[in-house]
Amino acid sequence: MKTLELTQPTTITNIPTTWTIDPTHTKAQFSVRHLVISEVVGHFEKFEGKVISPTENFSDSRIEFTLQTNSINTDIADRDTHLKSADFFDVENFPTISFRSTSFHQISDDKYKLVGDFTIKNVTKSIELNVTYNGTIKDPWGNTRAGFQLEGSINRLDFDLKWNALMETGSAIVGKTVKILCNIEIVQQLQ
Repeated sequence: MKTLELTQPTTITNIPTTWTIDPTHTKAQFSVRHLVISEVVGHFEKFEGKVISPTENFSDSRIEFTLQTNSINTDIADRDTHLKSADFFDVENFPTISFRSTSFHQISDDKYKLVGDFTIKNVTKSIELNVTYNGTIKDPWGNTRAGFQLEGSINRLDFDLKWNALMETGSAIVGKTVKILCNIEIVQQLQ
């Protein structure tokens, strides 16, 4: 009679992990030229997002992010009202801006390249963002957290954000390039 040899079960190490954005420790900012000489900085106050990571170093993660357009804030109420109008974001008809990754890969120790589909006013374009990974820690309450900084830019005209006026010199009041800067903290969800 043959005896069966028992072996240890195989450990699966690359089980996808879900992380959610911590909105109290995340800032979704943008800036755009004003009158050629300065930058107007703003942010969105309401957003949500998640990261599904198959690896500990986050390579090949799937990333989704949604901003509520009505939550735009540039610290000037009249300007925010104009930005919410049909001249810009048309929040009545387009309540969200979304991003869905198509690739996320590591290019050096803490540097990553994020590519994905960015949608504003039902116009979707592929954009590329530079990402710095700030590390992963266990917080004092036992949660696992990771931090990232994302930087990039878009041409607002590509997304039907075309309103503008010209100054006497012929220069545009609002620049066409919008810089994106997001500082993001994510929290690992228990499986």
